[in-house]
Amino acid sequence: MRPQIIIRYIGLVLLLCSGLMFVSFLVSVYYADSGQIPLLLSCVLTGLTGVFPMVFVPSSGQISHKEGYVVVVASWILICFFGMLPYALWGGEFSMINAWFESVSGFTTTGSTILKDVEALPAGLLFWRSSTHWLGGIGIILFALVIVPSIGKVRMSLSRLEMSPLAKTNFHYRSNKTLQVVILVYLGLTVVQTLLLYVFGMSLFDAVTHTFGTVATGGFSTRNASVGYYDSVAIELIITVFMFLSGMHFGILYVMFTFKNKKWYKSSIVQFYFFSIVIGIILVALNIWGKNYDTFPEALRYSAFQVVSIATTTGYGTADSTLWPSFSVMLLIYFTFQCACAGSTAGGIKVDRVVIFFKSLKRQVLKLQHPQAVIPVRIDGLPIDDDTVESVLLFIVFYILILFVTGLALTAMNVDIMTAFSASAATISTVGPGFGDVGSASNFSMIPGLGKFLLSLNMLLGRLEIFGLMLLIYMKSWR
Repeated sequence: MRPQIIIRYIGLVLLLCSGLMFVSFLVSVYYADSGQIPLLLSCVLTGLTGVFPMVFVPSSGQISHKEGYVVVVASWILICFFGMLPYALWGGEFSMINAWFESVSGFTTTGSTILKDVEALPAGLLFWRSSTHWLGGIGIILFALVIVPSIGKVRMSLSRLEMSPLAKTNFHYRSNKTLQVVILVYLGLTVVQTLLLYVFGMSLFDAVTHTFGTVATGGFSTRNASVGYYDSVAIELIITVFMFLSGMHFGILYVMFTFKNKKWYKSSIVQFYFFSIVIGIILVALNIWGKNYDTFPEALRYSAFQVVSIATTTGYGTADSTLWPSFSVMLLIYFTFQCACAGSTAGGIKVDRVVIFFKSLKRQVLKLQHPQAVIPVRIDGLPIDDDTVESVLLFIVFYILILFVTGLALTAMNVDIMTAFSASAATISTVGPGFGDVGSASNFSMIPGLGKFLLSLNMLLGRLEIFGLMLLIYMKSWR
């Protein structure tokens, strides 16, 4: 491996991070708030660290498989480290572990927060906090689909294991074309949603920051009551629609809005994603109708927002779902596991893997009936190779194991079982809020420092699809 080449690629990421810090500094200057010095110092330090390898390390057109993995994983870790500097320098509720937790939560688009009073932050820090979502959201797609495949045609597990055949087909472009598709969709969603939120009553600042959290399926809000602060059906509807769209594969969105493929809706992945959410919304609405809300339209309003928010791993809230009946809570926990589609900014197991799991389960039952039969797993008529099926099943098992171990560790720190379980699930799935003391109307401030560190590792594991981070442990065995 060539450390100097790895450092150069990481430097590019840090320069991008520094650029957004500078924009946040300008926002802080505009509002004349207390975030100016922390943001400026962080910008300079991050920029100098990023520019150093760009000046002294020559560029290289090709890097190896192993180097590609290290670039991706190290970039995520370092960007989280430098991203915590504005918080730590500002102070307030941000101890070092709290600043680290908030930074990891932002860049991994998780949306869990340690802040008891979000509105106490200066505007510049609030903008930076939301910017980490936006950068982290587009970052994971660019790394998985653009930078990595261009490295000697390497197919990393970050993209290969999570994609259905349709998802792969939508990115059968050259890397330059893929980059254009991702940026076009991401920026398009960002611009359109910002304009709509602004037109329907949000300030421009809140429209931009909430759009960053929506398109990146992150969930950081500038208000203590999250989206519920606005109490606006129009705003909730706009955010609900864009959360749903942001949970779809960006390649599918591209062909959908450019009319390049009129049969995108026939995809079993898209259909499962759509109908599972619709059924979930109806069931939850029926369950909370008459218990938490007097009328069905009101129940449907809050059910739709909460279900889509959890199912897409966004994590915005308009109600305290911890107070809902157990049936509704269990459905939301299911969506915490399933989440949205591969090729989006969402985390979790993902719809693609769930569909492959059910199809492989059906195949196993058929093979018990017909032991000699050759029965491939198919998605939309295309066969899925056995290695991919095995990897999907292994991922799900490993996912549940990590969730259990983290939850067990939290209970050893005297965290109650519901809080420990849901905090573990919410972070490994990058959903954000859980239940119990970390519900949608609360925060993670009561979690012990060691617990926050473990949950931040959960976020990184979830964002890097588990295997991406763990591969560093076994680097010596690579050939």
